[in-house]
Amino acid sequence: MLYRVSADLLVLLHLAFIVFVVAGGLTVFKWHWMAFIHVPAATWGALIEYRGWICPLTPWENNLRKLAGEEGYTEGFIEHYILQLVYPPGLTRDIQTTLGTIVAVINLLIYAVLLYRLTRS
Repeated sequence: MLYRVSADLLVLLHLAFIVFVVAGGLTVFKWHWMAFIHVPAATWGALIEYRGWICPLTPWENNLRKLAGEEGYTEGFIEHYILQLVYPPGLTRDIQTTLGTIVAVINLLIYAVLLYRLTRS
């Protein structure tokens, strides 16, 4: 039971990290110091997609699921959980590249607006 709950909590942490990667730049409008946390996180998130890497949280979750007597999964977190909701089954390199580009563009826009506001005042 503990392993299953731990795996489920890890999924929530993973999802929160993804949300932070995509939109965490918005926190910088209120707390400028968050850029020191968000920029590396967004860079890591984009690299995971561009390079086709598996996030280290995915094997950790799979291991916890196996310890709980469940089956793990072979694909990455995004393909297993997120893409099933948003895209048709089957993560391709093109989709991963697109996801990485979306992360980069959203964050570049957020930081461009922030820099514009800071230089204007």
